[in-house]
Amino acid sequence: MTQEELDKLMSEGIDEEVEEVNENKEQGNNDNKDELMENFRVNPDNPWPPPPPTEEHKVVGQLDDVTRDSEVKATEIFEKLEHINDWLMDIEDVSSKINEVLDKNIEIFDILSTKFPKVSHFLEHLNINKEAKESLDKIIEDSRQSADEVMMIMDIMQYQDIHRQKIERVINVMRALAKYMNTLFEGKVDDSKRVSSAVHIVGDETEDVVSNEDIEALIASLGKK
Repeated sequence: MTQEELDKLMSEGIDEEVEEVNENKEQGNNDNKDELMENFRVNPDNPWPPPPPTEEHKVVGQLDDVTRDSEVKATEIFEKLEHINDWLMDIEDVSSKINEVLDKNIEIFDILSTKFPKVSHFLEHLNINKEAKESLDKIIEDSRQSADEVMMIMDIMQYQDIHRQKIERVINVMRALAKYMNTLFEGKVDDSKRVSSAVHIVGDETEDVVSNEDIEALIASLGKK
């Protein structure tokens, strides 16, 4: 066997090994890529990639809208509850005044019905005033319970403000992390002054790839300069 045949045989063996290594490496890269995509895919029903960073998809902006709207709506609810509570207090005050009148009427008709038992009109109005007083007492009790419920709702609404503060804290953390990452990856050279990077390299599934001949020609032209 000549040296030329030996070199050819060794070259073929090396090419086969290199091809096998490349196939295994490509398969491993595809597996890692699939695993990475699965890790980033939060919902299997949603396709990858995630939505673009447009105005409607900016996370911090959406959270800012949530906190702002929540604060506005919570303030409106508090104002409505305060109005309801004021109305309930007015109902109780007016009912108390009416209750005083009914007490006097009951006292008078009680005396009249006792002195004039044969006059049914006095006894009839006595019973009417007693029934009205019972109904009025029920109204006063319901208004007081309603006022208590309003106060409980106001206490519960305090959690809305706590949740808003928690969201704002998350926003501050996210913004701090974003600023930290931007500072961490900041370079000394402005991006506009950087050498343009290659879009495609050998192995990409595209025809727009710079060949070895083009690279050698580029190096040769740079050497001439």
